[in-house]
Amino acid sequence: MEEFEYFRNNESSVANNSRHSLLASGWRPFHREFNWEFFGELLLKDTKELTERSLNLISSLAESLGRNNYAWWANLLNLSSENTRYELEKFWNYITPDPLTPDYRYKDILSTETPVVQFVSRNSIPIDYVLNRLREVTVMRILELLGRPNIITQYYLERNLHFPVEKFVSWERLEIVNIVYSYWSQPDVWLQIEPYDRGRRHYTLMAKDLSPLINKATYDLAVILSGYQSRVGKIHSQFPLRSFPEDIQNFSDAVQQAILTQNQLAVLVHGEPGTGKTAWTQAVAKEILVPLGYVIFILDHDAIANFVPPTYLERICIIINEADNLAQDRASEVAQYSNKTEHILSLLDGTLYQSVIDESGIQMRQKIVILMTCNTTERLDPAMLRKGRVDLMCEFSHRFV
Repeated sequence: MEEFEYFRNNESSVANNSRHSLLASGWRPFHREFNWEFFGELLLKDTKELTERSLNLISSLAESLGRNNYAWWANLLNLSSENTRYELEKFWNYITPDPLTPDYRYKDILSTETPVVQFVSRNSIPIDYVLNRLREVTVMRILELLGRPNIITQYYLERNLHFPVEKFVSWERLEIVNIVYSYWSQPDVWLQIEPYDRGRRHYTLMAKDLSPLINKATYDLAVILSGYQSRVGKIHSQFPLRSFPEDIQNFSDAVQQAILTQNQLAVLVHGEPGTGKTAWTQAVAKEILVPLGYVIFILDHDAIANFVPPTYLERICIIINEADNLAQDRASEVAQYSNKTEHILSLLDGTLYQSVIDESGIQMRQKIVILMTCNTTERLDPAMLRKGRVDLMCEFSHRFV
């Protein structure tokens, strides 16, 4: 019994401290406001219920005031009793609109946990970690684009609270002990924040169409996925396209035209080391693809086997260097001990990510560009060079580096 009392008192103390923390950090009680339009809807469409509730309230007040065994001033004081206040509050909550909450019918949803934790082991390739980091960066960039919301609410200890938007500084500095809802009326976007232990949070964005915001937020993003280094940042290009030989510049123009007209494009450039193949892919990514809103993924041979393009991104560019070491001829002895050739063929065919169409339908409009380099095409599997898999090819013969 003593242990139960200690636990209950301790739990009550934690709740009071949390409530004090919320009030001290700027949260304020949410007061429901009377709305004539909402009341008119009740009057026209819920007349019977409104009438019954009104009569019940009047009856309750009359009973409080009409007690014969008490003085008139005692009956007046009885109006402030807990039971009377409960009846008044219940009636007020009925005739006033509820605080806004997210429309969970929205199918366009993007969520992330933050901060993203990386689990390190000797044999693991941190692909999931970097893709989760990309999602986190995307969500945070969208919130930065949205700016201050119209409302910020939180329900705690049976009370609705709100945070004055004019005092809002950042989401990281917002005190959160329960689920927080925020709303932007202009783009019609909801945000739901759920707190976890150790300061972790789960952010969920909901809207009828998030793609315009995602496209703006992911502009200029690039991702390196490899067993040695993995990071989210911006694409780096040391040499501009105009510094390449004239024939390569003409090929670049053809690639640009194909990017504008095709939903899926595979480009292969080959030549001896030092002819500028890798530098060219970086230049194309920075000067052509990034301005069009493509997110750049640079994959090494370990990452390609476990990579599936994120469905929430509409435009993706995948750069694979030294593809002749990846998609080797399956007739060779080396390739028989690896399934990487099948993976890259599936990637070129689209079967890795188009076998099942997501309910949101975003994959239907996803555009993918694959840029590959290799020293020689002789070691490539013949199936890779068939029509429909590689759309454009070019040999780099000028010594560039």
